[in-house]
Amino acid sequence: MTSGSEAGAEFASLAEAADELELDRDAIPRVVRQRVDAGHGQDLSVLLWGEAEPEVVFLHGGGQNAHTWDLVALRLGRPAIAIDLPGHGHSSWRADRDYGPARNAAAVAGVAERLAKHARGVVGMSLGGLTTIRLASIRPDLVRRAVLVDITPGSVEASERMSSEQRGTVELTRGPRIFASFEDMVDAAVRASPHRRPSAVRRGVAHNSRQLPDGTWTWRYDRPSGRSLADTAALWDDLERLTMPTMLVRGGDSAFVTAAHLAEVIRLLPSARIEVVPGAGHSVQSDQPVALSRLVREFVLS
Repeated sequence: MTSGSEAGAEFASLAEAADELELDRDAIPRVVRQRVDAGHGQDLSVLLWGEAEPEVVFLHGGGQNAHTWDLVALRLGRPAIAIDLPGHGHSSWRADRDYGPARNAAAVAGVAERLAKHARGVVGMSLGGLTTIRLASIRPDLVRRAVLVDITPGSVEASERMSSEQRGTVELTRGPRIFASFEDMVDAAVRASPHRRPSAVRRGVAHNSRQLPDGTWTWRYDRPSGRSLADTAALWDDLERLTMPTMLVRGGDSAFVTAAHLAEVIRLLPSARIEVVPGAGHSVQSDQPVALSRLVREFVLS
């Protein structure tokens, strides 16, 4: 686990997040960071929320990290884990830079088996959602309920046809890696996050950046190889095999889930619950955390 001083600096922002949600600061649970050997030479870093057995597993999107779930986890108020996916946050990077759903799912399974074997559901956004589909297909014992946030197996293809504005913060993963200052990074992220408060964006950038020896700044994630997400169409077959209750949550202002792809989800999983969150882009957990936490509570924990 992290040292006391490191943890104090990392989790100091939770007080501001609680204020943003109008929560009593006394309600902030104990949160610690732990490293887990996920096998295959990978160490994953995990945030453990609360001290009881985790009820929810959170998986973030590409170019994000476990802290993207801070607002949802605070609002939910239940024991949970949020995992830094391979190549993201404080988790180890892969030499082959393959951060696709198949590799991710194998690594996440190792963590879930150790820390959240009896969790009541897995919530995955974007890349984390694709990883959830694969994990639920190969290890249904670890995914009792699946929540897919603004993603389908066709979303990677759809994003290639979007404008930079439509991609939102996803566009940042395609842009510059090096910035002259921390403020330059914040400015870029604020421009790409029209649904979020600048203070919340700043917190996110603080968790997702690091300063280099020469004083410049860079993102705290590796850039995936071109083939990492080349096979996401195969996840349609995985989706069709799912037997656990599944919910797809769409951002009302997002273009990542097309009408055609939504129709395919309904065809393959006619029992799936479909929800739309108004006023949210692709990162529903950041844009409308209260609404998303309510849906997770209803679907996973009720």
